[in-house]
Amino acid sequence: MSEEQQNSLPDSCFPHMEDVVTNKDSSVPDVGNLEQTRALVASLEAGLRFSKCVSATMPNLVQLMASSSATDVENTILLLMRCRQFQIDGSEACLRKMLPLVFSPDKSIYEAVENAFITIYVRKNPVETAKNLVSLAVDSNIGDLAALEFIIGALVSKGDITTAMVSALWDFFCFNVNGTTAEQSRGALSVLGMAAKSSTGILSSHIQDIIDIGFGRWAKLEPLLARTACIAIQRLSEEDKRKLVTSNGGRLFGILESLVTGFWLPEKIWYAAADKAIGAIYTLHSSPETLAAELVKKSLNSVFDVCGGDEIQKDIENCSTSSLTTIQVAKLSKFLFVVSHIAMNQLVYIEICARKIRKQRSKKEKAEIDGVALGEKRKENGINAELGLAASEDAFLDSLAERAEKEIISGTSSVKNLIGSCAPFLSKLCRNFGLMQKYPGLQASGMLALCRFMIIDASFCNANLQLLFTIIENSPSEVVRSNCTIALGDLAVRFPNLLEPWTENVYARLRDPSLSVRKNAVLVLSHLILNDMMKVKGYINEMAARLEDEDDRISSLAKLFFNELSKKGSNPIYNLLPDILGKLSSQNLKRESFCNIMQFLISSIKKDKQMEALVEKLCHRFGGVTDIRQWECISYCLSQLAFTEKGLKKLIELSKTYEHALAEDSVMDHFKSILSKGKKFAKPELKTCLEEFEEKLNKVHTEKKEQEVTARNAQAHQEKMGSLETFTSSCSSGVEGVELDSTEEGEVINTSIEDTNGSPSGNPNSNSESEESSGASSEVTEQESGDMEIQSPKVVLRGSKSRAKEAKTRGKTSSASASTRKNLRVKQRSKEEL
Repeated sequence: MSEEQQNSLPDSCFPHMEDVVTNKDSSVPDVGNLEQTRALVASLEAGLRFSKCVSATMPNLVQLMASSSATDVENTILLLMRCRQFQIDGSEACLRKMLPLVFSPDKSIYEAVENAFITIYVRKNPVETAKNLVSLAVDSNIGDLAALEFIIGALVSKGDITTAMVSALWDFFCFNVNGTTAEQSRGALSVLGMAAKSSTGILSSHIQDIIDIGFGRWAKLEPLLARTACIAIQRLSEEDKRKLVTSNGGRLFGILESLVTGFWLPEKIWYAAADKAIGAIYTLHSSPETLAAELVKKSLNSVFDVCGGDEIQKDIENCSTSSLTTIQVAKLSKFLFVVSHIAMNQLVYIEICARKIRKQRSKKEKAEIDGVALGEKRKENGINAELGLAASEDAFLDSLAERAEKEIISGTSSVKNLIGSCAPFLSKLCRNFGLMQKYPGLQASGMLALCRFMIIDASFCNANLQLLFTIIENSPSEVVRSNCTIALGDLAVRFPNLLEPWTENVYARLRDPSLSVRKNAVLVLSHLILNDMMKVKGYINEMAARLEDEDDRISSLAKLFFNELSKKGSNPIYNLLPDILGKLSSQNLKRESFCNIMQFLISSIKKDKQMEALVEKLCHRFGGVTDIRQWECISYCLSQLAFTEKGLKKLIELSKTYEHALAEDSVMDHFKSILSKGKKFAKPELKTCLEEFEEKLNKVHTEKKEQEVTARNAQAHQEKMGSLETFTSSCSSGVEGVELDSTEEGEVINTSIEDTNGSPSGNPNSNSESEESSGASSEVTEQESGDMEIQSPKVVLRGSKSRAKEAKTRGKTSSASASTRKNLRVKQRSKEEL
């Protein structure tokens, strides 16, 4: 190996490779030798091709790390470590993805990840170790940071991260190492904060440095440094917190207040920093509600220009949404964030206070039981317990906590608190859809604040649930829909009865076009269902459809959910399967997707009794449906069951329930598949029975197919006859029209006769007779005393006639018309002679 090649290799991840001496190998080929040079080039090219092949397998190795087999995971991690040793492209990024495996319940997987982490990142040199951890913290995302915090806490507890490494981290944070950047300083403080969860004394020696550097000029260069400093302060020990508040509390709270109400941080960073700053105030301050009230007033003044005092509540209550156009949207968004976050921290603070009181009382009772309190005191406590006074104290404490929580938003019947006065304005603001669509950032802050207020107060939640679901369904902002979906999980935990009527709308988030919304919906529903906070029945098919989601991450989360669900009790999937089958078969799902979903769900049912019961349930479903697609779906599910001898007998007994579906070839194929599988393990007697049953099915299938063909032919003949009748009726209607036209031409009206008689209409009965005959005859009659009667012949129409009859009728009509004209001329001539 040449010196250049040796230097290109990093430190080995295996201990016995670390002390390799990089001496020049005497076997280096002479470059002047052409054959040896060609051999060297060919070898290097082969090595490069192999490296590229291994690099192309990185996505597969990442998938293997998610395997259910611990051996697969362990071997994959070892292979990735070897790839990292030889600097294979993508190996470093893949190893980062092993960090979430520290949360695996399998101890062997956790140990494999921990050992790999120590081998890769923890060195003998403390400075190198500190540099590796800082780089890891800076480049990790939120999920990796949570895993990193867990594993660093474990290593600190075991002593694998020594005091020398902690000192090296402090050197990076305090810029004592040459070339340290503000980002590296923030990363070092982040790692120290993670270590402080296991050993709070790590931060006690540098509290002043945290304040000076974390909130000083470096925070303007690295805005996230202030947020990290707020997290570190909250992880101080109780004793260090008291010392800090006593010695430097005024300055610290002033800095935190300016961080929340000031504008020296970038807008995107401000929200994360203000979040942690408000949390630090509630962690350190003895009466945080007083300082929080000042924060709300100052934030409100910056938005509405209110002088303060009693005018604040009036301004909020009287402020109309029309005036919002003159207000800076950014300031209003920050104000809504501050108000809602303080309200949430106040709720948590009340719960912590109630918990502390209960803890103190339990300690006192335990001490008295152990004999610390003697004599009359113990006797008095025994009497109190018999009278139930202890239970009444618990009820009284619960009522106080409930009242304090209610006063955050609703207040009393006559007076509303400062935060509660913002609630009506917030509700009006979120209902102004035009303004919200114009300013998406304002809508995100407004809806987040609305959700937090709803989590705190039940009456406010009930009044705004309709608004919340309307915005979830119609908002064009993906961020807004994701935040509201996450908030639904908190609302379902806090007020389950209020959310129950909206269960269908909660499940509908699984069909959202956004990947992030669907992912959050799967996570939220998984948490609620697995912890028995939401009913499973009714809409679980929506979760089942996510098994074939286009996004692999969502599909994996759905599979994890059903795997965990199958472990609960007697496997709820067994009871849910028929409902899922019925609803999925009626949806517009691809056949391949449906088959994959049902195959996955059926594979989670292991008990023979449940399989046998499913055979009966599925067979009975044939009788309730008439759709061919559903027949195919039911028969496919039957073919995926692991049949036992009892199951096959049950299938044979219930043959009457699915006989009508055997006409379909696909259904018949599924039943043949069942029988072929059954013959493989069946005993001779059962095998004979299966063969007879198969013959019966084939016979029924043939008969059904013949009946189907006959019915099809009959229908075709009926359609043909119907079309012939339609053609005949159309022809007859055409003939009738022609005859009516000829009749009208045969009518003759003598105007001269009408003038002579002085009658404008002739005989009044002639029209009525013509109408009564409905066009069947036409008649002209003229009756005078002493005159002869002239009457046109009647033409009678008889519906559809042959062409010969039509011609004969036309001849008669024409001759009658000629005769009539001749008679009229004779009569007219005789009158003239007279």
